[in-house]
Amino acid sequence: MFHKIVLLLLLFIIGVVFYFSWLSDPSFSSETYLPSWLLKWSNHYYNLRTAVPFLGLGFLLEIYTERNDSNETSTNKKLNLIQNIVFAAIIVCVAEGGQFVIQKRSPDFMDIFYGIVGSIIGALSYNLLKKLKNAKQT
Repeated sequence: MFHKIVLLLLLFIIGVVFYFSWLSDPSFSSETYLPSWLLKWSNHYYNLRTAVPFLGLGFLLEIYTERNDSNETSTNKKLNLIQNIVFAAIIVCVAEGGQFVIQKRSPDFMDIFYGIVGSIIGALSYNLLKKLKNAKQT
């Protein structure tokens, strides 16, 4: 059941990434449900806002791909991390690539960079919290 909840959260975040990436207005001014402080922040830190959902994506991908086998080697963990980063990179590339066909939008390589960095930070945060939890239990 837990994996299904994590999968739903992953799909939700991916949907949010695609939704905001494919809006015709990059300033999000047509999104009246967003607070004004968030709109100001996202327009001021234009590329950084791309990293925010990818923090959660990287974190959730690590949870989703985690194996319950305690004999897992560090090589498998590194391979999982690399696979998750590649998956996040594919998502950000598709999101940016979709902007080729949307008026008033254009893809930005810095958004791809920030998306990948955001997913790496999210994944590393999960692994750090997991190590802290394990260290506290011993």
